[in-house]
Amino acid sequence: MPELSRTQVVVYAAVAIALLLVGARAIRGEGGGEVPFASAESAPAEGSFSIGGQSGDLVVDVTGAVRDPGVYRMPAGSRVNDAVARAGGAAPRAQLEAINLAARLADGQQVVVPERLPGGAALAAAGVEGPISLGTASVEQLEEIEGIGPVTAEAIVAFRDEHGGLSSVEQLDQVSGIGPATMDSLRDRLQP
Repeated sequence: MPELSRTQVVVYAAVAIALLLVGARAIRGEGGGEVPFASAESAPAEGSFSIGGQSGDLVVDVTGAVRDPGVYRMPAGSRVNDAVARAGGAAPRAQLEAINLAARLADGQQVVVPERLPGGAALAAAGVEGPISLGTASVEQLEEIEGIGPVTAEAIVAFRDEHGGLSSVEQLDQVSGIGPATMDSLRDRLQP
């Protein structure tokens, strides 16, 4: 085996040290990347498990008529009611009866708490169009969407409850009665 020159030994040693430093930094989690959510609520809970950088927690966006809207990390298995509470609770103008507080949360879901308009009407009932949340929509709300009848609405809610929520509109193609043509028409009307 040929002998290495002094320069080659120094280069190889420098590369080895650099790799060790990079590896140690990666193991400690100081890779220089930004933390995606800087709020205290989004820090992983003590005792939560992590596999390959993925924790058992869910990240949800709570918006609308809540006291402190934002993005929150919730324990797996949490319900919409838990997310509303984490966001400081419902604002006085909230119409909580318009959403399913008992629905399970899905990772990446947006929970929209509608506002009550003067006279007691909700924004959605007043003709303000917007996407309906699959994670919280009732059978009646789903039936209002063109292309979804009572049987399909029931099937969507049953699928959502069976799978612990829906993280994307694309998951609807697994529901009996929803084909590609229906999926195309639903994408603009629904959100996870």
